Amino acid sequence: MPSNEPVVTSRDVVVTTVPAGTRTHLPAGSPVHIVQMLGGSVTVRAESGVLLRLAGEDADAVGMEPVERNVSLVGPSAEFSAEKVMDALRTVYDPEIPIDIVELGLVYRCEEVALPDGGRRIEIDMTMTAPGCGMGDVLREDAMRVVEAVPGVDEVDVQIVFEPPWTMDRISEEARLELGLL
Repeated sequence: MPSNEPVVTSRDVVVTTVPAGTRTHLPAGSPVHIVQMLGGSVTVRAESGVLLRLAGEDADAVGMEPVERNVSLVGPSAEFSAEKVMDALRTVYDPEIPIDIVELGLVYRCEEVALPDGGRRIEIDMTMTAPGCGMGDVLREDAMRVVEAVPGVDEVDVQIVFEPPWTMDRISEEARLELGLL
């Protein structure tokens, strides 16, 4: 729900600067423009031009209904499947580009590993669009949180890697169409 009209924050709210990834406070009464609301978070542009990411539960600060990250997309079955893991990862969005991390090509590896006690660990290697991107820890935590919610997952290990370097060639064809790159 991007908007050309500014909204004014109704209360102080903790935000994360994009792409630096630093946490800061946005005071009540700050005018902002809503850029996107995807994957359980809201990205706004401050009057200074800086992008800020609000947690979904803080959406009320910009006049929207609070949202929790919805992992119900993994299905009602309590049985594990690798497809449910990928569906969960598709609920994590880049805060600058309205594309999920799977379609953006940020997920390099996602493997199921059997634990000695019979449990299941999911190991994920993912990258950022640029090595200096400060959002790595934020997106890593988002990925961990959604995959931990998948039935049958006991542990999650998400590593940020930069080899091979990410390129636009990794973006899915569907996402390229959506972004107007084809």
